[in-house]
Amino acid sequence: MARYVTWNLDNGGIDPGGAEGRRRNQIDALTSLDPKPDILALQEITGWQRQDWYRLYALANALKMVPLHPVTSNAGNGENHMALLYRPSEVTILSYDKVHDGGRFHHGLGRAHVIIDGTEVMILFTHLCPFDPAVRLQEAKFITDYAGSFPGRPDNAVLLGDLNTADRGPTAETPIGQSSEPDWDHDVPPNLQARYRLINADERRDGVFGDTDRRALNVLYAAGWTDPQDLLPDYPRQATVGHRYDTEPTPLRLDHVLYAGRQINPAHYTTISNEKTRSASDHLPVCLDTD
Repeated sequence: MARYVTWNLDNGGIDPGGAEGRRRNQIDALTSLDPKPDILALQEITGWQRQDWYRLYALANALKMVPLHPVTSNAGNGENHMALLYRPSEVTILSYDKVHDGGRFHHGLGRAHVIIDGTEVMILFTHLCPFDPAVRLQEAKFITDYAGSFPGRPDNAVLLGDLNTADRGPTAETPIGQSSEPDWDHDVPPNLQARYRLINADERRDGVFGDTDRRALNVLYAAGWTDPQDLLPDYPRQATVGHRYDTEPTPLRLDHVLYAGRQINPAHYTTISNEKTRSASDHLPVCLDTD
């Protein structure tokens, strides 16, 4: 069994004014998981580069994990970074690097070739652009290659991250068989809807909002990436956002763990929703267990 977890920490768990209670709650929430993550991807470790990344090592030490060198981002005042941690008793790192994407990514893309649970896997972690669905689509195209065999790469891959795109399936708040399309007219202010909706190009409706823009995820699915939810439809996981800010109350699953390859068998896929995780960030962590 292997456990993969991803979590957007919302500005590193540090509030305006410097309070770090949320960051400490994040440590408590992750250390309380049983079993602990074997692979942990973090987005928005904002400001953690200060004082020699001590916050990253504090989390790693609490979890008895090892951090790989963070993927640094130019976004968020040059501090909105990402990191990947691994459990050395269960994971062997064969190679690791920040993918040189030629400036394609708003934040970046990290890549680790590992052996986990006896299987070679390419681990990818990212944080797609939060503002523009068209940019997210371009970023996703750069990840499609990893959904299939390619010389020098393992035949199995796992993609973790805040993809900023709502999936196509139902949520715990939206039962199976019902539409998962948000009620845009009532739940989200118009000034924020361009982040998530299609914009019509029809001459008569040019610039008018359409349905949810899922193109970034759809191109990943079409290339061969699989949403574990497709194989575990009886247990739709909860939304990962919509619980914290009044301006963004719509429950959406924006955070994902996708996989590719026949040697990865999803056993359980869930959003970790409890009092501590809901108070610690505007995103909830996502966990995929594989046999």
